[in-house]
Amino acid sequence: MLHRNLGPFDTTAIGHGEMPLTIENNRGHDVGIETLHASLDAGCRHIDTAWAYYTPGEEEQTGEKLVREALDTWKGPREEVLVATKIGLRRAWDGDKPVWPRDGKPEHLLRYGKESAMALGVDTIDLLYMHRHDPEVPYNESIEALKQLVDEGVAQYAGVSNVTIEQLDIARGILGDKLIAVQNQYSPIHLDTQDTLDYCAKLGLAFVCWSPLGGYRHPYDESKFDPFREVAAKHGVSYQQVVLAWELAKGDHMFVIPGAHRPETILDSLKAGELVLDDEDFAKLG
Repeated sequence: MLHRNLGPFDTTAIGHGEMPLTIENNRGHDVGIETLHASLDAGCRHIDTAWAYYTPGEEEQTGEKLVREALDTWKGPREEVLVATKIGLRRAWDGDKPVWPRDGKPEHLLRYGKESAMALGVDTIDLLYMHRHDPEVPYNESIEALKQLVDEGVAQYAGVSNVTIEQLDIARGILGDKLIAVQNQYSPIHLDTQDTLDYCAKLGLAFVCWSPLGGYRHPYDESKFDPFREVAAKHGVSYQQVVLAWELAKGDHMFVIPGAHRPETILDSLKAGELVLDDEDFAKLG
């Protein structure tokens, strides 16, 4: 299993994005536990969740609670597992459409951070991200609340998610060396954060890539993955493994957190760390 340094943490470059296990269209509690246990048993040591990973209108924080239960019932070395979570979003329905309202009010973030620690069953969260900027709140005010959570020991380290370079610089100025990671979307169909990825390499910050396989909640151009399918056929692996290997090759600061609805999917993704692509492959993939 490929390991890299995410700030002070030695963890797996391929993490487990928990979101699909507890938002709408999930396969239920038992499959969720089974899926998390499967990835942990396979050597995954990086789990990513969020306060807002729950089905709108139902119990809040089910994602964090599922992660806690999975770790409490797992027979492996809990101390090896980096658990990251995020605050600043909620869930709601807009008619019959699930949405993600933003809430970056400092007083609310302070409460959410403490609720996340309680749901995860920890005194101190390993890595706590600001999930997304709330346009009704100045970004620096939200980040000051994140800093307060770190200063109070609610979180050990901080990260920011879904950010521009300008927002990242604001966070750096407030959080200093407690800021260790940026979590943005990146994939063959979402290349618009390449500038942030490159900037993170320059700064020595981890870039944690969410929806690295393109996601499943929104339609996209499947032809973008055709070169990856061609390379996958050559290596006798899934095209998803090729996508993840291509992303990980972007630099030692790169991490990916693919999601999964069932054990078979995450186990396939975790094999990408063993896949070696050659110059011919990279020429095809761009």
